[in-house]
Formats: sequence, C-alpha cells, structure tokens
Amino acid sequence: MATQLSFDLPSKTALGREDFFVSPANALAVAMISATSWPGNKLVLSGPAGSGKTHLAHVWAAETGGRIVQAIDLRYEEVPNLARTSVAIEDVPLIAGDPEQQKTLFHLHNLVLAEGNALLMTGRSAPKLWRLPLADLQSRVEGAHHVALEAPDDALLGAVLAKLFTDRQLSPGPDVIAYLVKHMDRSFEAAAKVVDELDRIALDEKRDITRALAVRLLNTELEQSDAHD
Repeated sequence: MATQLSFDLPSKTALGREDFFVSPANALAVAMISATSWPGNKLVLSGPAGSGKTHLAHVWAAETGGRIVQAIDLRYEEVPNLARTSVAIEDVPLIAGDPEQQKTLFHLHNLVLAEGNALLMTGRSAPKLWRLPLADLQSRVEGAHHVALEAPDDALLGAVLAKLFTDRQLSPGPDVIAYLVKHMDRSFEAAAKVVDELDRIALDEKRDITRALAVRLLNTELEQSDAHD
C-alpha cells in the first residue's frame, strides 16, 4: 500500500471522456452530450453539485471545439466573438439576480443559434425552476431540450470516490471505497466532503487512508449529526 505523504499535493481534476464513469444514473446525459445535434441546437444539463456537469461540458467542448464560460463571467462586448463557435454556459441560475447578465445571455443565446452553432447551459435544478426574471430568456431556457444527471447509484458513487481520490493523488486501502459506498450519505457533495476530510486527517496524522479511518470519520459525523438533532 502506498504511504500517505506528509505534505499537501495539489489536486488536478481529470476532465477527459475516459475519466467519466457511465452508469444508469448518467447514461442519458452522456448520450445527449455525444449526440451530433440537439433539438433546436440547444441543451440544458442539470444535476446536483459534483454530479458531472462541468466534466461533461469539458468533454463536449473538447469534441466540438466549443468554449466554456461561467454565466457570471459573461460580458456583452464579448458576445459576437463567443457566438462564432458553440458555447457552454455554466451555472445559469446564478445570474437570476443580475439583469445585465441575463440580457447578455439572451443576446448570446440568439446569436449563437443564428450562427448555426450549439448552446449548452447548465444548472443544478430543472430549467423551469431557474426563475430568471427576464421572461424572454426564461422561456428560451425552458424551450431547450433538458437532460438531468440523477443521484448516484452504487457503481457511480464508487467511481466518483475513486476519481476524487485519484485527483488528489491518494491511494486509499482496497476496502475503503466499498465501505464508504455502503455507509455514507448518497450524494456527490457528501463524496467530495468525505474525501476532503479523509485527506486532511491522513495528512495531519501522517497515516494511510484505511477502512478504520473511514469508519472513524463516518462515526464522528454521525455523532455530530445526532448532537444537532
């Protein structure tokens, strides 16, 4: 077993297609990202934090030559240049409180499609729940084909944990992931938190990431949760 290093190594998130684990929870989304065209040339991809939206956006951009922009970073003067290629706009609901950003996205939406390019938009919830005050933009968002990344099944949760450990250059014991899949909260956010905590504890205590350490962490979290009830 590899020994846990006693200093912090920078983590690097792998975002290639070969790094994305396909399961029934995300197979439809993967199929849509891989499609040669979408209805109306636009797609909304939704799912909880950590579910793979950004990863799939990078896969799509790499395969189509498209660009990726955070909705909150959109600039009106950059719209004509962006519209020359297909574009992925991430975390669209975050601009619900910014009228100017909504106007910019509305203009980009129309120009990208007018140029014959594709538009991918992401958010945590279904587009009808984005509640963008600019009605024309909200209606166009709701008019896009929508596909959701579902909560993880066992296979996907295990793969996500493995990837999170790998991104941090960590080598957990062979039974760690199986234990976590069976006993931890079943969400992508929980997986990220567990891996972060295991990494921190292992570094602090200069020890390997073992099943015993995982048991200790989850028991501690359970005790803290019970104390707050």
